[in-house]
Amino acid sequence: MRRYLRVRIGIVLAVIVGSLIYLYPPPGIRERLYGPTFAPMKKGGLLPPTLNLGLDLQGGIHLVLGVDVEKALESQVERAAADIRASLEKKGVGVTQVARQGVTEIALQLASPQTWNDALTVLNEFPVYDRRGIDQASGRILLALREREAATLRDLAIRQGLETIRNRVDQFGVAEPTIQQQGENRILVQLPGIQDPERAKALIGKTALLEFKFLDENVMNDPAALEKAVREGPPEGDEALWQKIVDKETRQERRIPYIVKKKTLLTGADLTTARVSIDQTTSEPYVSVEFNKPGARVFGELTEQNVGKRLAIILDGNVHSAPVIRERIPSGQAQITGGFTADQATDLAIVLRAGALPAPVKILEERSVGPSLGADSIRQGMMAILASVVVVFLFMLAYYRLSGLVANVALGLNLVILLAVMAGFHATLTLPGIAGIALTIGMAVDTNILIFERIREEFRTGKTIRAAIDAGFTRAFRTVVDTHITVLVSAAILYNFGTGPVRGFAVSLWIGIAASLFTAVFFTRLVFDLLYMGRRRLQALSI
Repeated sequence: MRRYLRVRIGIVLAVIVGSLIYLYPPPGIRERLYGPTFAPMKKGGLLPPTLNLGLDLQGGIHLVLGVDVEKALESQVERAAADIRASLEKKGVGVTQVARQGVTEIALQLASPQTWNDALTVLNEFPVYDRRGIDQASGRILLALREREAATLRDLAIRQGLETIRNRVDQFGVAEPTIQQQGENRILVQLPGIQDPERAKALIGKTALLEFKFLDENVMNDPAALEKAVREGPPEGDEALWQKIVDKETRQERRIPYIVKKKTLLTGADLTTARVSIDQTTSEPYVSVEFNKPGARVFGELTEQNVGKRLAIILDGNVHSAPVIRERIPSGQAQITGGFTADQATDLAIVLRAGALPAPVKILEERSVGPSLGADSIRQGMMAILASVVVVFLFMLAYYRLSGLVANVALGLNLVILLAVMAGFHATLTLPGIAGIALTIGMAVDTNILIFERIREEFRTGKTIRAAIDAGFTRAFRTVVDTHITVLVSAAILYNFGTGPVRGFAVSLWIGIAASLFTAVFFTRLVFDLLYMGRRRLQALSI
């Protein structure tokens, strides 16, 4: 171990310098390490600015969302029913009914039983549906979605919802959010440092299903027919929707009824981008959307063939506007207006760019943590760590003297490495993480005590100082490694099976134990070599 002293000194210096750079990066290096959008967080001087703080330390909101996966199944089955109807009609098979029944079934009624064989040929194109309740004489078939396919669609709805929410949050600008699946149909969302919880909840929970549909002009142009449709229900093939208009001065809400065709012409899936623009006449913000190539082609054909008609722009079942088509629009661009504020228009553009949720979500659990409470947690946690450091420092100095001072320096280096690694890997420090740091202090000191006591035992057997140090480090090494590996395995299990706070504890414990192994075995041994392994003869060992 006395060999390669310069190399070992270089490694220790490189670790120290690298750790300080990650904790307090100079402006020229900061962007390379943390990206061009990095902004140091204000932590009152208690923690390095490059550390990401969890929800419990900087405040924010904690949400548990329930995903209505059955609604996603219903939507998939309804789309399948529309595809089956279109395929049958394309083959010349007449039908009187193709409609979803329950959640996963489709009731199919042929117009003529004589087309039975042709219908079966078409249904072979939909192998994920089993045929039940077959009645050839009446031309009736009940199709049921296979259970394995239904389970796959449920799982897909959760994963798509997770990704959509993550995209929305990323565009909203939340640093280090936690978004993960919890159980079978729940999503955990933690947004640290959020300043407007209500806006964030609205952004996350909005289904954002954008649809373009034609109005039923016959009903809309006849006040009596419109009133009857609203009171008794719209004609077959239509649906009644509403437009909500809020008076900016009185803040009173007014609802305007619209009777629209059920057939959806275009959806938000046909968009490539959505952005906020300002109307030069009214100075009000609106959302400008642009379709992809297939969507732009369909939009151009629709506007060309339906000049003079009104096209409703619908978001989550609410009509935002229903402009009259004046001419063909070949550019594939449209505007969504509705008296938005700047924040409302921005959030709408975000959810349209991120895509619609595959299923509605409902907030099942909500917790808010204020920034003052988080600052108090940091202060109390750091006070606990400092108190433990002071007690350990005094004890080691009094009991082991110069060797205790070496252990204390190694302990300080251990904390620097721990925080630097967390900053470098963009790990999130939580209150349980601070507890993990406090535990790491005890583990690091315990490692030094094992080594020192082994050196004492070797020295008492009559060995020289150099021989006692050599034997102490060598023979304590296996015990030290065994204890550290045991804790590392425990921390890995906690991280794998735990949730947010438990994982925060496991991360800080894992990094701290790994840093402790480096400082206690490598750094402490280097200092002992520099102090005691020279050519001069030593008569006493300060331990």
